[in-house]
Amino acid sequence: MDRSRLGLVLHPTRDVSEVVYTIVNWAGRHRIDLAVRAEDRHRVPATVEPLPVAEVAARSDALIAIGGDGTMLGALRAAVHDPKPVLGVHVGKLGFLVEVEPPELPTALDRLVAQDFTVENHSCLVCDLCGDDLVAFNDVALIRQPGSGFVDASLAVDGQQYGYYRCDALVVSTPTGSTAYSYAAGGPLVSPAADVVVVTPSAPMAGISRAVVLSPDETIRLELRDGSGPIAVEMDGLVIRDASTQGSVQVRYRRDAGLVVRLDPRRYQERNQLKLSLLDLPLLPDQLRELLPEGLRDRLNRRELPPPR
Repeated sequence: MDRSRLGLVLHPTRDVSEVVYTIVNWAGRHRIDLAVRAEDRHRVPATVEPLPVAEVAARSDALIAIGGDGTMLGALRAAVHDPKPVLGVHVGKLGFLVEVEPPELPTALDRLVAQDFTVENHSCLVCDLCGDDLVAFNDVALIRQPGSGFVDASLAVDGQQYGYYRCDALVVSTPTGSTAYSYAAGGPLVSPAADVVVVTPSAPMAGISRAVVLSPDETIRLELRDGSGPIAVEMDGLVIRDASTQGSVQVRYRRDAGLVVRLDPRRYQERNQLKLSLLDLPLLPDQLRELLPEGLRDRLNRRELPPPR
């Protein structure tokens, strides 16, 4: 029987070495192979096999995303053509997709290889600007360039004109993405279990000024109107087109494009509810820390000390 292989997806800049070594030590004890994209070979021990970026997901039984939501989204995109379960390890600041904290990792890995988990299916958005190779699990956004006018675009759904927007940005989001850019723009929070697409304008000045919720089976077309300023098109925060003043973007919804590992769905939802409530507080993170009981504050301070070298 072939040995199991887990693919590691690392945060592009953050130091994740402590979590990587925890996984490497665990894998050695359990006779599990590990892989990472070749560009990250210098960030992992020699026992982790470097592979071309396109092969990490294809040749792995599951992926471990080490970072925040951006890293998790990257892992989901990497496996979109052959979805694999993705376990998120939180080394970020405020992640809504990641579930596992570093101290919980050994137990989480045991449950992953034992298939003792549930799978949360995630939809994605496919944009005709880039074909099927680039997708967005959070959102597609049309964003104005500062000092160069505004996004001026019309909305058509299944060929029928709905109206137009004049705004700073126009965000098309999945249910997962409803907690990200769309939420910051005033859009609704959508249950991950729902099948909908949300179109939300940021700082609208004319035209449609509220979020529009659409069916996943409808095709959305956003077309720049005469007089629109130059815009960038982003998918999950990645710029795929810049400084466009004409043209259109067509967005389609794809179901079950990503698989997220959930070990304790109820606890995960409770954590996210707390994180969302903190987003609405007009306080900085250090100010929130001062509201904690002294003992808990001390434990958090000790946890954030750099590990001994």
